[in-house]
Amino acid sequence: MSSPSLPAAPASRRLDFTATSPADLERLARLRHMKRVSLALLGVAAVIYLTVLLARLDTSGAWGFVKTAAEAAMVGGLADWFAVTALFRRPLGLPIPHTAIIPTKKDQLADSLRDFFADNFLTEDIVRGRVLDARLSRRVGAWLEDRAHARRVIAEATRISRAALGRIDDDDVRSIATDSLVPRLVREPFAPALGRFLHRIVRDDAHKGVVDLLINEAGRWLLANPATFENLVGDKVPRWAPRFINGRVATWSYQQAVDWLVEVRNDPQHPARHALNDLLLRVASDLQSDTAVQRRAEQLKERLLTHPAVGDAAVAVWRNLRISLTGALDDEGSSLWARAEDALVRLGGTLASEEGQQRRLDAALADAAAWLVGSYGRELSGVISHTIQSWPGDLASQKIELHVGRDLQFIRINGTIVGALAGLAIHAVSVLLV
Repeated sequence: MSSPSLPAAPASRRLDFTATSPADLERLARLRHMKRVSLALLGVAAVIYLTVLLARLDTSGAWGFVKTAAEAAMVGGLADWFAVTALFRRPLGLPIPHTAIIPTKKDQLADSLRDFFADNFLTEDIVRGRVLDARLSRRVGAWLEDRAHARRVIAEATRISRAALGRIDDDDVRSIATDSLVPRLVREPFAPALGRFLHRIVRDDAHKGVVDLLINEAGRWLLANPATFENLVGDKVPRWAPRFINGRVATWSYQQAVDWLVEVRNDPQHPARHALNDLLLRVASDLQSDTAVQRRAEQLKERLLTHPAVGDAAVAVWRNLRISLTGALDDEGSSLWARAEDALVRLGGTLASEEGQQRRLDAALADAAAWLVGSYGRELSGVISHTIQSWPGDLASQKIELHVGRDLQFIRINGTIVGALAGLAIHAVSVLLV
């Protein structure tokens, strides 16, 4: 039973190779040129052979060498034409066994290419060595030292950031805040962490600035609103007391409050400050150890976080943040651009000049690349096999012939020449022995 034959391509489709890029078109032209050269050489041998044969020249002498060389050249050229053609298609469309190897064996070829690439190129040692030899850190550093390049990096990062900011809408922010962040914050214990944080703040006296700010603001309010303070005090005095006495009491209370605030502000060791510290430390301790205080703190936290206004607040914060970021990104003269540019130029100078930094960064990049190919090398090389296996057989044959066919035509040329030389040698031996 004969082997099934591949359907012959129409004449208009032969040597088409789906060449579309300029590089493919150039490869196709070179391939066609070499095919014409090899065919012409075979034709020359055939013409010489037919001329000697039809002219009935005396082949017992020199013409015998010519006829034998031409005959052997035709045999060599035809044999190599058959061998090269059999790789890509059925010679003359005939169903000859073990021809059209690439179309019929492309899946096995794809697997072999995948294994070859994975075993000989995508190995940890090879990739690590190539990354280290490339000295990427020094090259990147020298490139970033140029302010124009640093500014280009910032421009690209700005474009990407602006696009990312534009794709996040208010509903997404509200959903993240109310559906993801708030439930997680509600589940997480809050009181002990707050207690530890408050204890560290008081122990390190880090709250002094806040206390001073509150005292100063309270003092400014009192100085700006004496009548308001006196009216507040006047509302609390007995109605039956004489009015002038109530006025004196309100004035005296106002002055005492102002004097007290001045004393607290000017005296870092004022008893009121110590009393506030003791109160804060007691609250911090209760938050860490008192279950009743913890429970009330968690309830307060839950009421605040589950309030409907939380989503609106998150959206409002995001809008303001997005406006600020977008404005800074769009303004090439902003301090954000200037600081980013200076930082990149400094980073480039460091990478270009400090060998220690170069070695550390190159080693990190090499380790990352080695891990990548070690973990996913087989999958990466699988792209080759998957791509080739997805091609129809004739398309795979055309693409491969487009890239290697020109070089294979030299096999035909060499076969013709070597055949002629072999024919000369054989005929010479025959003459010598007869």
